[in-house]
Amino acid sequence: MIARSILLLGTALAFAGAAASPAHAAPRDPLAATGRWSANADGHAPVPPMGWNSWNAFNSDVDEEKVLASAQALVDTKLATLGYRYVNIDDGWWLKRRQPDGRMIIRTSHFPSAATGPDTSFRPLTDRLHAMGLKAGIYSDIGRNSCGQIYTPDFKNQPEGSVAEREVGLYGHVDQDMKTYFRDWNFDFIKVDACGIRGLPADAPRVRSGLYRALPPLVDMQSLGRSDVAGIRRLYEDVGAAIRAEAGGRPYVYSLCLWGAGDVRAWGKDVGNTSRTSDDIQPLWPRMLTNMDTVTHRALYAHPGSWNDADMLFVGSGDFDRSHLVEARAHFTLWAMLNSPLIIGYDLRKLTPDLLAIFGNADIVGLNQDPAGNQAVLAYDSDEVQILVKTLADGSKGVAVVNRTAQPAKATLTAEHLKLRPDTDVRLRDLWSKADSSFRKDMALSLAPHETRVFRAAGTRRLADGLYLSEQTGRVNPAVDGVASPQADPTIHHSITPWIGTHGPGEHPQYGGWGGAEADRAPYGKLLRIAGTDFDTGLGVLGQSRLEVRNAGFTRFATKVGVNDSGTPKAGTVTFEVWGDGRLLATSPAMAFGMVAAPLRADIKGVRIVELVARGSTSTATQPVAWAEAALLR
Repeated sequence: MIARSILLLGTALAFAGAAASPAHAAPRDPLAATGRWSANADGHAPVPPMGWNSWNAFNSDVDEEKVLASAQALVDTKLATLGYRYVNIDDGWWLKRRQPDGRMIIRTSHFPSAATGPDTSFRPLTDRLHAMGLKAGIYSDIGRNSCGQIYTPDFKNQPEGSVAEREVGLYGHVDQDMKTYFRDWNFDFIKVDACGIRGLPADAPRVRSGLYRALPPLVDMQSLGRSDVAGIRRLYEDVGAAIRAEAGGRPYVYSLCLWGAGDVRAWGKDVGNTSRTSDDIQPLWPRMLTNMDTVTHRALYAHPGSWNDADMLFVGSGDFDRSHLVEARAHFTLWAMLNSPLIIGYDLRKLTPDLLAIFGNADIVGLNQDPAGNQAVLAYDSDEVQILVKTLADGSKGVAVVNRTAQPAKATLTAEHLKLRPDTDVRLRDLWSKADSSFRKDMALSLAPHETRVFRAAGTRRLADGLYLSEQTGRVNPAVDGVASPQADPTIHHSITPWIGTHGPGEHPQYGGWGGAEADRAPYGKLLRIAGTDFDTGLGVLGQSRLEVRNAGFTRFATKVGVNDSGTPKAGTVTFEVWGDGRLLATSPAMAFGMVAAPLRADIKGVRIVELVARGSTSTATQPVAWAEAALLR
């Protein structure tokens, strides 16, 4: 084991990891083409993970009987054969961290099969789950203490013992714990929370009382400036390195749970297999909208191997229970369209046929598990109705029309929304009713309160010989998105948080990353528009950016480039470059605000990685730019 010390806000603790960069290495130009894909490819998440997690149903009151009953329900209902394979034990499983050797000890009163001697072990339980054809997941925290200890100490099964024994998180124990969890206990999945680096300042009541040691916060949910973004990322990278070392080549899933804080929007996709984009979901329609909104503008930040995570499903509870099946179907459909992991949070011992029909809708699950890995893109956006469209591996489209409101709504779905020709038939299959229909040009829809209509659509493609880049978001990675000063996203629905209610001034925008790369929109949700010409397809991003594109047999790249009309005059020029496997293929003239879009083409036959660089005339030139009508052509 190789240890190193990382200085985090004045606190030096040992973590394992790779050697530090040379002290005098010249800074690398972040816009320089590398010819490689930099988003995470470790672990095993070619499609979003599916399964069950104990937290929403039981909080920390989890035990072996509940876990095995849920696992058996997945098998008996055939949900496992549909893809629901991960059975994840959340907070509440631990008894203490034994001293002085630091080994984690399981609460054997709740997990009797773990009573294998002084060194308790989950191996009997994971072996049993594996024998059922399932995968096993476990929970921890990147800090010394868990979310339950800090924020819900009145919940059951809190760690016991001395201050040191109650420190059940990973901080200072990464290598040891990953060896235990992956090599000894044979887990396949780990969710790593971050409350331990958020909630224990020196003046915290439970620190002053002596219950926990202080850990200077690295995360401030309300301030990116007060968050140690680099330090947070290093902690999560060290865990990833330890998992790779201890998993022994077995497939695994590494789930980051930083709730959209710490600018994880920009780097989570490079570190883990899933990355939470929001605070905890609740079984409430407005809170579901909040969590959904943290994902909808992030389609370019999710790919096979690294998915946006809007949190676990609450289908079956609260506003999504058996009395609210319209809302339950909407919640499930939206998570499927957005490629959020489909992790059931319901007590499956109570599963009813109508809830099973939701979880078990193979057509909806197929949207989520489509191998192309394209997260749905907003084709129409408003506070009342939204239209989300995703391109599937066979070339057809998934489309969801969402009524966010508690009133009936009218909507019109057009061929243009689907990037299909309006003068030929667009064929639709309703994925809930299974009814078939067709239209030309457009179709009027009536939506019940909170209803989401979802279809699989096929027709004649507007672009006959290729795909627009905005149709293949799973193949586009914003390696550098030009966001120099991350801002909180103001477009996310401000719901009442159940843990605060209406105390204080209300929820402020807090999820960072507003202004990043978008599909079919300019940064900040603006219209793609160059010199007065509107474009309904393309990629919008800030200058000083580099986008990586995985090519799959296409031979030509074509686009029209320019400074977006949401920019400002006299803010410098931007030059657009197209690279293929590290070789410069095409360059545009220096483009200024107001200049007509310039065509840019490149021969990409045999190229694996295409890189699109927008380089400003100064290092601070962050004009919004457009790769309009960007497409890979055959």
